[in-house]
Amino acid sequence: MATSFVKSTSIHPHISSAFLTSPSNYCLSKAMALVSSFCPHPHFHFTTKPIFSFSSKQNNFSTSIAQAEGKQTKIGFLGLGIMGSPMAQNLLKAGCDVTVWNRTKSKCDPLISLGAKYESCPEGVAASCDVTFAMLADPESAVDVACGKNGAASGLSQGKGYVDVSTVDVATSKLISEHIKATGAEFLEAPVSGSKKPAEDGQLIFLTAGDRSLFEATSTLLDIMGKSKFYLGDVGNGAAMKLVVNMIMGSMMASFSEGILLSEKVGLDPSVLVEVISQGAISAPMYSMKGPSMVKSSYPTAFPLKHQQKDLRLALALAESVSQPIPIAAATNELYKIAKSRGLSDQDFSAVIEALKVKLQH
Repeated sequence: MATSFVKSTSIHPHISSAFLTSPSNYCLSKAMALVSSFCPHPHFHFTTKPIFSFSSKQNNFSTSIAQAEGKQTKIGFLGLGIMGSPMAQNLLKAGCDVTVWNRTKSKCDPLISLGAKYESCPEGVAASCDVTFAMLADPESAVDVACGKNGAASGLSQGKGYVDVSTVDVATSKLISEHIKATGAEFLEAPVSGSKKPAEDGQLIFLTAGDRSLFEATSTLLDIMGKSKFYLGDVGNGAAMKLVVNMIMGSMMASFSEGILLSEKVGLDPSVLVEVISQGAISAPMYSMKGPSMVKSSYPTAFPLKHQQKDLRLALALAESVSQPIPIAAATNELYKIAKSRGLSDQDFSAVIEALKVKLQH
């Protein structure tokens, strides 16, 4: 399928006048078609974003989400950690009607103070909302919140949508999809590339797969939280893309850590190394962002090290499933495991450099 570039607007380019006036049941209102309705106070300027082009053929889900005149689309958000909280906050700042849930209720309080509603379980959120987003820490949590007791699936029905933005493996994403679609609801996996700061700034990259109609219907919501979005086809492709991206990122950070320590050991200023790298062909925003604090042995958490190691582990399993050797990632995974064993799990993944520091014996 060819890629095209379209500019985000308040009315989706493929929504016809008939689409906007057709009758439907009250399940989903105007998440895509009438942005001004559910985001009455837009604070974002949407720029050109790469997405795949689609035909204008209508479908039942898009028809249902377009309607319920005079109603504001209700958006659910499950999981308010380092990533989920700023993502939900950006939806609130854009004027959206948001209902939240988190295992630790106190994490909901800042969002409630901004106007969010609260439900005591994922089932309650899904039942009261039109589209529900989930940002959970790992595959186990993602399955439990979606499919477990009082999980979101119990509150879903035909005409609703569930968008899982967690980073999980392909098998987990397919499992969640099966449970969601069994309710009659539509499913989109949409793991994000980006950490705390991009989440706060609405600069995430969404790697989506699943029901294309849900992708189209929630396109503007994704634009509020991110700077670009890719539709990748069948469920599992989004999860796989995210694991490949994070596998590369983890390996890059490990190599960068080796360079910082080696430069210091041979008498060079590692701060100058960071500057040299930032001006060359191997420059990457990650190096410029993380380097200065790493030189000072400071690792403010933007992406927890335990999550980076989890993603490497999942990437290794993905590679094993297709008999693809990834020896660099395998060695990198061992380094992150050492860092975890030294109590660095909850620090930023750049703390992996500590696993390379050799303590001199006296």
